[in-house]
Amino acid sequence: MLKRSFLLYLFVLILTIGCNKNQTLYKVVGVKDGDTMVLLSPDNQTLTVRLAEVDAPEKSQAFGQAAKQFASDLCFGKMVKLIGNQHDRYGRTVGQIELENGTNVNQELVKQGYAWQYRAYSKSMQLALLEQQARQNGLGLWQDVNPTPPWNFRKDAKTTRVAKKVTKTKRTYKKRKPRKKRDTLKF
Repeated sequence: MLKRSFLLYLFVLILTIGCNKNQTLYKVVGVKDGDTMVLLSPDNQTLTVRLAEVDAPEKSQAFGQAAKQFASDLCFGKMVKLIGNQHDRYGRTVGQIELENGTNVNQELVKQGYAWQYRAYSKSMQLALLEQQARQNGLGLWQDVNPTPPWNFRKDAKTTRVAKKVTKTKRTYKKRKPRKKRDTLKF
């Protein structure tokens, strides 16, 4: 009997702890581009977050500013939940951001045509479906006849930078002729 009551007590304790998850809310204090945000934690620490599984156009790319503006209008100054705690090679936290009303920012960007599903890092069928619907409806960047994915845009920009660096010619300088030595002392 004692064993049963202990197990029952343990079950209730685990259930209570599991149901009372206290989700930390962050305030969005910055939008760097369509898929990167700056959050302020309750202890006033800033956290740069890269949205998981999506890739928005770069700021200098077509629809890059529109994607940034859409993300800003959607969540700047609002309280959000951060889901996920992985880090990328740049030290940013990678995760999903959800508004207090339950709207998933990552999915909303794809749904409205301001981001691609980042297939290299995502196998989500839901994101694939949202992207397909945005394409069919010509939303956001899908208004363009042949939009360039950001990963190709970054690759092309890197190739161009490397090519420019290689083609730079080094300046050659003529060696100075040595001066004739003069006597500085006159008697």
